[in-house]
Amino acid sequence: MIRSILIKVFLVLPLILFADYLLMALLGCSTCLFGFGDDFYCGPFCVMGKIILILSFVLFGYLIYRDIRKNRNLKSNATAKENT
Repeated sequence: MIRSILIKVFLVLPLILFADYLLMALLGCSTCLFGFGDDFYCGPFCVMGKIILILSFVLFGYLIYRDIRKNRNLKSNATAKENT
């Protein structure tokens, strides 16, 4: 279980953040291509970036929460070992 959490922290989280970076870069390039002004980058672009980042962290939190909950349930249902 710990291995799954570590894989998600060190592999899935950077992939999610890289996807966010690419999405924001593509959004910025396309808005520049279509001629949006400087006011766009100070307002709606920043708001969209914050929304995308928050949604990414909610997704990552959900992925980690499932593993933590599963790990906690396994520990609470474990049986004690008998000493022989």
